Amino acid sequence: MLKKKKFLISGLIVFLAIAYLGFVGFRSSATFYYTVSELQAKGDSVKGQNLRVNGLVAPGSVQTEEGGFVLKFTVTEGGKDIPVFYRGTVPDTFKAGNEVVAEGHIDSAGIFQANTIMPKCPSKYVPE
Repeated sequence: MLKKKKFLISGLIVFLAIAYLGFVGFRSSATFYYTVSELQAKGDSVKGQNLRVNGLVAPGSVQTEEGGFVLKFTVTEGGKDIPVFYRGTVPDTFKAGNEVVAEGHIDSAGIFQANTIMPKCPSKYVPE
């Protein structure tokens, strides 16, 4: 009987430990999705946090450097805008005027340092 209790208690402890680690892992990997106006309304409270921002790539704001591997552009939404800096391979569907989701963090200068950019595809393709 004592062996059964020890086994049951050990199993419960292992189960709780796995559940806790799963919860903490899920919570830390969750990335919030903000529009530009929502992000600016948050102010300094989100600086340094990993997050996503969604908006349109402002026409005329795209600048490339270092052979196309450094990208600077502005994301705009609802009359608000935020500068974005991205270093990496630029997706083929990325262009000014299209919707984009950038994942990264805001630095102390207020520039969104993107680790990933994900251009959204139009809901309907139209031949050029």
